[in-house]
Amino acid sequence: MKAAEIRELTAEELALRAEECRRETLNLRLQAQTGQLENTARIRDVRRDLARLETELTARAKRSN
Repeated sequence: MKAAEIRELTAEELALRAEECRRETLNLRLQAQTGQLENTARIRDVRRDLARLETELTARAKRSN
């Protein structure tokens, strides 16, 4: 997910996507531990997406104060 796409989302959508990324990260980590995960780079991609989402949420919170 690109930063430009993230900036277009509403606050509710950002929170929802962040929660989805957290769940996916957990599932990917479990798959990696059990040897079921084939694409290990996906973990890094999801973590980076989550970081982008959290960064935008934090920036919006600071702007509104």
